[in-house]
Amino acid sequence: MTALKVMQIGNSLGVILPKELLARLKLDKGDLLHVTDTPDGVALTPYDPTVDAQMTAARAIMRKRRSVLRELAK
Repeated sequence: MTALKVMQIGNSLGVILPKELLARLKLDKGDLLHVTDTPDGVALTPYDPTVDAQMTAARAIMRKRRSVLRELAK
């Protein structure tokens, strides 16, 4: 667990993420960081949870319609 200090950044408040945390999250300048609510508080992730849900649905369709997709790929 890492404690981060909330600081004034311009007219806003923010935190500075340590280099080690940025490396673990595979984040670089300009990347998006998504904040999601969890039962324990909030989670920070570089992955968009809506895209994950869409990919889960797409994979289910691809499994179900595998033969159709093979024909379309010809």
